[in-house]
Amino acid sequence: MNTRPQQEVTELLHSWFQGDRSALDRLVPVVHDELHRLARRCMQREHPGHTLQTTALVNEAYMRLVDAGNVRWQDRSHFFAISATIMRRILVDYARARQAGKRQAFRLAAPEDFEQVQSPALGQDADVVALDRALESLAGFDPRAARVVELRYFGGLTVEQSAETLGISPRTVKRDWLAARAWLLGELQEGGAN
Repeated sequence: MNTRPQQEVTELLHSWFQGDRSALDRLVPVVHDELHRLARRCMQREHPGHTLQTTALVNEAYMRLVDAGNVRWQDRSHFFAISATIMRRILVDYARARQAGKRQAFRLAAPEDFEQVQSPALGQDADVVALDRALESLAGFDPRAARVVELRYFGGLTVEQSAETLGISPRTVKRDWLAARAWLLGELQEGGAN
């Protein structure tokens, strides 16, 4: 693996945190493709015909990342972990708005930020909201396991990348991942029965 792009992203993140707005302009092209891959991964877990398109998800995540300019970025892995969390929140917010029948209440980022937003089509949102509730519940008693799920499931990070991001061993990530998946499955099945 070439470490230069990783170092470049980390350097640009640090410069951005220190107030260099031009660092953000240089960062976007470097991380653009990776953000799209991350968004596609998030969207693959959604129901077919979801009304939010991948490009719109990237646009909204970008806008929220720009607003989070005061984050002390550790490195590339930290950036993409935060990006995965933001994308998860966007999908949950979108699903809640759709369930509430408030389509206009959900604001998408301006399309000129990356690319044109594609027109939406109808999808199901209950599973996203149920998973979010279950994940929040898990975070109440095991925040690290919830973070592992977020990084692995939503962020697509490997065991090793998750371990590096969280500062724990890969073995701990595997253990948390297995326990959290089992607990979440039980929680979601119980919630579906109610």
